[in-house]
Amino acid sequence: MNKYSHYSDYQLTELLKGNKNDSEKAFTEIYTRYSHRLYAYCLRMVGNTEDASDIFQECFLKFYNSSKNEAYIDNIRAYLFRIARNLCINKKRSHKHFSVLNDDNLISSDTDYADKELMDILISSLDVLDFEYREVFILRQFQGLSYKEIAEITGEPLSTLKNRVWRAKEKLKTILTHYLEDI
Repeated sequence: MNKYSHYSDYQLTELLKGNKNDSEKAFTEIYTRYSHRLYAYCLRMVGNTEDASDIFQECFLKFYNSSKNEAYIDNIRAYLFRIARNLCINKKRSHKHFSVLNDDNLISSDTDYADKELMDILISSLDVLDFEYREVFILRQFQGLSYKEIAEITGEPLSTLKNRVWRAKEKLKTILTHYLEDI
């Protein structure tokens, strides 16, 4: 464990503005902390590994470039997700439709077959949701972000976000109920 792992987000962003050695180590720590969850978010939002990888890389590039100019970043995770969100929206506008990828890497290898099958169905069901419902559901349920953090990312009021998560759950419940009845 390196000394940078104990630093706050604000301290790491301040180090990004410093000398090259500290900047590289701070960026490495930020990448280590947030890369896995950010990539999973991108993948779930755009539905294919190629687009997700492009957005993921562009997200960290934009973050690195903007962090040198930002006066204060106290929540790097929310900042990175906001960048990724905007990039996903831009990708959605250019493609008009994406499908959710059924990626075995997002599900642990020790998950039994029934749980894996249910997770596959859930991930596939996300494709049916409108973007704004899919987005908040993924941020809340898969990424474990608080409503406050999601509000910071999306710029939406807390009440709107809570409503969207509830509606997404209701829509998914309807979809999954039909599937489970077929079994």
